[in-house]
Amino acid sequence: MRSLNALFTVLASVVLLPSSPVLAATVAPATVEVVQAPAWRDREGITVPLASGMELKSGDVVRTGQGARVYLMLAEGSRVKLGEAARFALHTRSLQPHKSFRGALDILDGAFRFTTGKLKRALPRELSIRVATATIGIRGTDLWGRTDSTGELVALLEGRIEITRAGAVTELSRPMTYFDAPRGQAATVKTLDPEVFRKLARQTEIEAGDGASRARGKWRVLAAVATSEEGALELYDQIRDAGFAARIRPRLAEAQGWNYELLLAGFASADEAGVAAGRLTVATGLKASVVR
Repeated sequence: MRSLNALFTVLASVVLLPSSPVLAATVAPATVEVVQAPAWRDREGITVPLASGMELKSGDVVRTGQGARVYLMLAEGSRVKLGEAARFALHTRSLQPHKSFRGALDILDGAFRFTTGKLKRALPRELSIRVATATIGIRGTDLWGRTDSTGELVALLEGRIEITRAGAVTELSRPMTYFDAPRGQAATVKTLDPEVFRKLARQTEIEAGDGASRARGKWRVLAAVATSEEGALELYDQIRDAGFAARIRPRLAEAQGWNYELLLAGFASADEAGVAAGRLTVATGLKASVVR
């Protein structure tokens, strides 16, 4: 059992963390932009659900569950999109990652898309993307890739990349070509059919109606209501373990005492919140509803 002090600790972390002057003075190497739950961040042995606006630091691992998608914004202006059942690790040694980014992105599993920010392509950066057995050198680029048990695939959409695998270097400079590296076989370069890519891209795209949360969304999901601190904390753990970033909001009950609402925030419309509520219900069995 967890005490009332534990509940206050949870509430304080929600209220006080964003306003911390220490954090405000530090530029994070990456920030979570959009989340289609379930998704988690692993840091130093601690796992928390991913939430829009969350800052990432070097060494963090981001994981997505079934049917999930996540958008991450690097401080230097590039966007990383992750598909379902993906694992991604961020590594950087930059002290000012918004001015000069040095590091690597590890795609440990699943599909991803990396797009360099058009307005910041001139920024100095030493960035590589590691996709299982392949390492990609970035040159102001838009690319899509995937790694799974069958091998690696990296498609060039714009720009130029160099792919190093098993000591061999392959350059892609023609848009809509892809590097195909089946597990245990030699890699080849092929032409990517636009219709095939349209289907691949959907694996990493978040579209209207997918139930994603964003930092400025005004609609919320009411996951559950507890009548005790202990009950609120149990629900809080259950929802967050399932990959949904719940928060607790105490409300004075009509009779003496308090109720504790478990909320998911950041949805742009009632429809988006409704989709997320349905996904939460499937994951936890809770009868979630939409509120504003």
